[in-house]
Amino acid sequence: MTKTLFAGRSFAAALFDMDGTLLSSIEAAERVWTRWAAKFGIDAATFLPQIHGRRAVDSVHRLNIPGIDAEAEAAQITRAEIEDVDGVHAIAGVKEFLSALPIGRWAIVTSAPRALAVRRLQAIGLIPPPVFISAEDIPHGKPAPDCYQLAAGRLGVAAGDCLVFEDAAAGIQAGDAAGAAVIVITSTHQHPMHTSHPTSLDYTSLRWITEADGRLTLERVRE
Repeated sequence: MTKTLFAGRSFAAALFDMDGTLLSSIEAAERVWTRWAAKFGIDAATFLPQIHGRRAVDSVHRLNIPGIDAEAEAAQITRAEIEDVDGVHAIAGVKEFLSALPIGRWAIVTSAPRALAVRRLQAIGLIPPPVFISAEDIPHGKPAPDCYQLAAGRLGVAAGDCLVFEDAAAGIQAGDAAGAAVIVITSTHQHPMHTSHPTSLDYTSLRWITEADGRLTLERVRE
């Protein structure tokens, strides 16, 4: 049996966050950020839940550490994350799910710098699509909607005609602010997320239906 998600609605394109949505990098990212925080005598546990879905420089700024160069510190963190991809792995079913999408109908929209994003995608054997938005492309990171609006524009569609796949609060807010529909992937969540959006543990129960006009409908396979 199948159930159509977003009943009565189809989409021009799909926009995917990366970390926590296409792949899990939590183990590596938290390892790097914990080492970095120790330099300043900060208990990383106090802020780690807030780094996910945000640009590194925005997370550093939010800590309000006196006398530091946030851009330089963020660059150092990024270099360490590029070197450490141990434990990075794909969310279940993601490769098959993406392969079913028509070319030019999907994009990756990540808060990670491009070099880091490419490194993590390489770690799971995934080639980025032609439209690939990273931290360098936008003046304002998530939860601002800029990134999703930019991706939709580069695909030649309206953001409000897209389906956003997200996992983190900042990204969900960005998708909402862009006017897109949002589905939340919960594979990396340690605690239940209270959200009005549809959720899915991973991609193994999801499938695309491509309509005659090329529009996309999302279904959930039910046993």
